[in-house]
Amino acid sequence: MTKRVLHVVTNVGHYDDPSHPTGLWLSELTHAYHVFAERGFEQTIVSPQGGRSPLEPRSLKFPSYDKTAKAWRADPERMALLENTSAPGEIDSADFDAIYFTGGHAVMYDFPDSEELQRITREIFERGGIVSSVCHGYCGLLNTKLSDGSYLVAGRKVTGFAWREEVLAKVDKLVPYNAEEEMKKRGALYEKAKLPFVSYAVVDGNLVTGQNPGSAKETAKKVAELL
Repeated sequence: MTKRVLHVVTNVGHYDDPSHPTGLWLSELTHAYHVFAERGFEQTIVSPQGGRSPLEPRSLKFPSYDKTAKAWRADPERMALLENTSAPGEIDSADFDAIYFTGGHAVMYDFPDSEELQRITREIFERGGIVSSVCHGYCGLLNTKLSDGSYLVAGRKVTGFAWREEVLAKVDKLVPYNAEEEMKKRGALYEKAKLPFVSYAVVDGNLVTGQNPGSAKETAKKVAELL
């Protein structure tokens, strides 16, 4: 049976201040997509609203703008996938073995409160599928509850973009909240690498999370191993 992975991307194109653009951090999608494609997995891209997913301008600069991201941008078919993402209502969670939440600061706005994405995530997780995220993608797990009403992340090891990394990236004044702190409030056992911006991924059962853009490949490989 071919394994199937559902990628989640954002529809948001700017911070609260419209003069500051944001969006999908492209390499967090392309690194994982490449890892999964090499293993022959089927892949689908969904967003909270469906339709277009804008790109984070900062993700199109060195160092994260590497060959997989450049190849994606140069391929009209691949770019079309980001113009025409599925809406959650078009997705049957039973069709997927794993869900992977990509990042970019934009996801802080539209991931946490998508009830349909929460439902899909819960259904995949509770039947033993893999729930995964990288960087700010963990904001998509902040408000997801299991059938018993508990937070999915409560009591589980989780990583994601650290507050120190927000400060170093000089966006701590732009972001709508402190994602690391919010994770801890929900009972997650938050972990991070000793140094900022190095690859770091955590596996806790069927929950796999990566800390920052540089962690996408490692996160995807851990998801692939579990599948």
